[in-house]
Amino acid sequence: MRAGALDELPPGSVLAVEVEGNEICLANADGEIYAVKNNCTHRDFPLSDGTIHGGATIECAWHGARFDLKTGRAIRLPAIKPVKTYDVKVENGEIFVKL
Repeated sequence: MRAGALDELPPGSVLAVEVEGNEICLANADGEIYAVKNNCTHRDFPLSDGTIHGGATIECAWHGARFDLKTGRAIRLPAIKPVKTYDVKVENGEIFVKL
């Protein structure tokens, strides 16, 4: 399903989108596009309010939990549960997410 346009997501940015009723956080880490569920597993807070860090990780703005954008694995406390990831395809400047 189409999730957005690539020009809406410059390198180093995150973007909240809704795809078929699912809240998704799109992230552009050094030109690589990732999609994760837009919800920190530590507390109910949108990851799209967070920031991208080196090595394709995202940090939750509320308590500093970090997640690997490739695998969803929680890599810094206080989160211990992984975040759901989605397959992403970029085609003709459009971002598609497989739910």
